[in-house]
Amino acid sequence: MAETTATAKRMTAGPRTAARLSWGAAAMSLVLLAALHVVSPEFDPSWRMVSEYALGDYGWVLGLMFLCMAVSCLALLIAIKSQIRTIGGKIGLGFLLAAAVGLAMAAMFDMKHDLHGLAAMIGIPSLPIAAILLSQSLASDQAWSSTRRSLLWTAHLTWVSLLLMVTALAVMLPQNDGRFGPDVLIGWPNRLLLVSYGAWLMVVAWRAAQLMRERS
Repeated sequence: MAETTATAKRMTAGPRTAARLSWGAAAMSLVLLAALHVVSPEFDPSWRMVSEYALGDYGWVLGLMFLCMAVSCLALLIAIKSQIRTIGGKIGLGFLLAAAVGLAMAAMFDMKHDLHGLAAMIGIPSLPIAAILLSQSLASDQAWSSTRRSLLWTAHLTWVSLLLMVTALAVMLPQNDGRFGPDVLIGWPNRLLLVSYGAWLMVVAWRAAQLMRERS
């Protein structure tokens, strides 16, 4: 019995550590996002994109924020991959990896670099797709039943916030001759998108850590 318990602890130690790292990194990314509003108040959050903080004196905080979210995605992949059994869920793991790559690229290449646009194209849509596919797969597992509501709610919030941002761009940008400015209120939807990403990562990571602790 003691040997079986020790084996179980060894098998869950890695995923449990990864889940804790994912939760902590996601939480830190949201703290850094909030900090940017304090240290760089010159960027009006109603219409300035989060990436524009790179133009201020605290661009390194922005880079660290993106890096933390990338680490959270990668750590979560490690934490939950053994619990994903559906085809949709396995596809979701691929999109979660893509999101990590896109976010890491955004950390390395800010908006002054040509590759920042590519980073956005990879990272922004990948995480909502991953969130939906992975949440549906995990929600079908009885072990995740206690977290099903918050799991699905935060997952759907990712694509809703993305839709809000895209809609704001599609409606307001043409009315402003295709130029960004105070009349194109894209800032808050952009921030909601990042908050929803962090919230979903934290919900999944928290439950994954709980399950690893119970199984050990």
